[in-house]
Parts: sequence; structure tokens; C-alpha cells
Amino acid sequence: MPIKVLIVDDSALVRKLLTEMLGRDRDIQVVGTAADPYAAREKIKQLNPHVITLDVEMPRMDGITFLENLMRLRPMPVVMVSSLTQHGADVTLRALELGAIDFVAKPKVDIAGSLGDYAEELIAKIKVAAKARITARAIAPRIGTMQIDPRRSADAVLPAAAGPRVLRTTERIIAIGASTGGTEAIKEVLVRLPPDAPAGRARRGRAPVRRSTGRRAAAAGRAPGAARPVPRPPTCRARCRSPPPTARTPPAA
Repeated sequence: MPIKVLIVDDSALVRKLLTEMLGRDRDIQVVGTAADPYAAREKIKQLNPHVITLDVEMPRMDGITFLENLMRLRPMPVVMVSSLTQHGADVTLRALELGAIDFVAKPKVDIAGSLGDYAEELIAKIKVAAKARITARAIAPRIGTMQIDPRRSADAVLPAAAGPRVLRTTERIIAIGASTGGTEAIKEVLVRLPPDAPAGRARRGRAPVRRSTGRRAAAAGRAPGAARPVPRPPTCRARCRSPPPTARTPPAA
């Protein structure tokens, strides 16, 4: 009996690619797709799938909220398929905490050309998820929402551990530009960034010097490629050599 899979993703392109990708495996049958959790709820009632592939960012309801409701009302195997479910990300840890079996990170660029590279991984995880037995359980609240007396918290007893920071990529670029005299301002911004900030590159340029061509330089007695001489204003000595103005003789009365 093939594994019946329901694909839940707001992107029509991703739904089409996942349907074709999973349909190539004889042990998997894509029984339906849904563009948001509300449509997925109705498809679950109608199709009774064995496994769901679930996106995170969707209209009307996000995938994490839907996963929490699903595990409380109708538990079933779920594999998260999203660009946000990276290894070690908060979204991934929360999904696993709520009961997701596993996750696959979608490529952030060139989905049509590179999503097929994850076919083998996704098919293997769907087959593992289909063998899982999911039961309803109480979802523990996140630690950040619990009210704990500060005097009895772990921070009051144990020193805070400096763990490694997990950097997320947003594929956004911040460009800072400055004209002449603004390099010190850019320096003040860069030195205040944290040491583990994503690296960037700065480029400094200046206005090019106009250089004369070979013919004009030869006519002027200069070497080709030499900069044009800047005309200098006349010196005081040169001005003083000019003859004084002739005095006018007043007309006779």
C-alpha cells in the first residue's frame, strides 16, 4: 500500500514540483495539495493522508500554529518543508518540539532548478515518518512564556553560559555609501558592529585623472599619457611688468 501524502504549501510552483518529485517513487502517492492550513484541514478529513509535508510561511495561518492545533486535535506524521526550517533555527526546534517528525530546508533561490536535489532526502524522511506512531499529548508552553520567580530561576544560581550564536540569513544587503570626507563616518559604523557579524566588502574610489592622448601630447611637447598641466595664474612679478596706463591730458580750456 503506497504512502498517501498531502502537500501543504502556499506556493503553486512548490506544490507542483513536490507532486512530481514524490510521484516518481512507487511507494508514495500524493493524494492532494493545499495552499493554506484551512484548505489542508478539509483535505485531511476527505483524503485521510498518512504523512503531511508542511510549510511555515502561509496566508491566514502559519505552519507552526497549524502544527500545534493538528497535534492536539488529530495527531499525524508531519515533515516540515520550508526555507525557514534550517538546522538549529528556532522555527525548526519549535516544530520538532510540537511533534514534527523531521524537516527539510527548501532552497531559497532557484527553487525550480535546485529543489530536485532534495528529492532523495525528502522521500527518505517521508518513509520514516509514515512508520511513526503519533499520539495526542499535551504541548508544553515555551519557557519564555512561563512566569518564574527570579530568585528561583536558574540564572540566579548558575552563571549564564556563552553559547555559540546562530546566525540566520535573510538574503538582504545593506549598502552604506559616502562621498569625500565620509570615510570616517563609515568607520564609526563598522567598528560598532559585533565581531561575528556577516562579513562584507568595502571599496574606495576617486575621480579619474584626465590624461591627454598621444597626438595632442606630442603637439604640446608632452609624453603620451601624461597629465595635462594646470594653468597657473600670473604672478605679481608678471603683473608688475605690464606698462602702467597712459595718463590722459586734460583738454585745454
